[in-house]
Amino acid sequence: MSDPEVQTNRSALPYAENVRLVGTDQPFRWLTAGWRDFRRAGLISVVHGLIFVIAGVALTLGLASAGLTYLIAPLIAGFMLVGPGMTVSFYATSRDLEAGRQPSFAGALSAWRVNTASLLSLGLLLVIFLIVWMRFAAVIFAVCFPYTPLDVQSLLNAALFTSDGLVFLGVGTIVGAGMASLAFAFGAFSLPMLLDRKVGMLEAVVTSAVAVVLNAKTMAVWAGLVVLFTGAGMAAGYVGLAVTLPLIGHSTWHAYRAVIRG
Repeated sequence: MSDPEVQTNRSALPYAENVRLVGTDQPFRWLTAGWRDFRRAGLISVVHGLIFVIAGVALTLGLASAGLTYLIAPLIAGFMLVGPGMTVSFYATSRDLEAGRQPSFAGALSAWRVNTASLLSLGLLLVIFLIVWMRFAAVIFAVCFPYTPLDVQSLLNAALFTSDGLVFLGVGTIVGAGMASLAFAFGAFSLPMLLDRKVGMLEAVVTSAVAVVLNAKTMAVWAGLVVLFTGAGMAAGYVGLAVTLPLIGHSTWHAYRAVIRG
């Protein structure tokens, strides 16, 4: 029973036979392999990463100009949850490099065509997830701060120095942690799996969740690294995402190869 292969095969969870058990040192190896792919891909990864930078800046400025400043923080948190899942192009680039093919920007952008219905379905699910998270955040804010002005300084003072602010931070953290766990479990391996194989969205999502459960400690380390690198990229005025998001995307491909059986 101590053999990882035996434990995996005997698991009662669905699709467990498709999952390998890996050690907690593996996420750092995935990052090393991802960095190698990032350097080999060059401008393909950087330019594609800049698309996410522009999108993040545009959304933030749009919320600010619309007087919805209080939604900027939830947007950033939501992006940290689902953003790494919007990296199919980086998986495609790493797959080409793995196969000895020369990756291209056009090929990376059109990667979703290999399994169109399932990839679009999962993409829609991620968008819905982000919308639900934003609505939760808006409701929690409205309940906790019904009379607070919406300028940045007033919001910070209310959130950090009032009893309602502590409730807001506590409830927001609990709700966010729950939604983050779901998003991570369902999205950790599902998108690269859909790119790599002709399987349905349900099989990919369930397999991803089972893989996360069976490798709980390792995936906790990986989740921490994803949040760390994504957060660092956003902290640099989103510009850092041009490097950190491609890095996470390429590394996720190697995580998928290591954990999900071929």
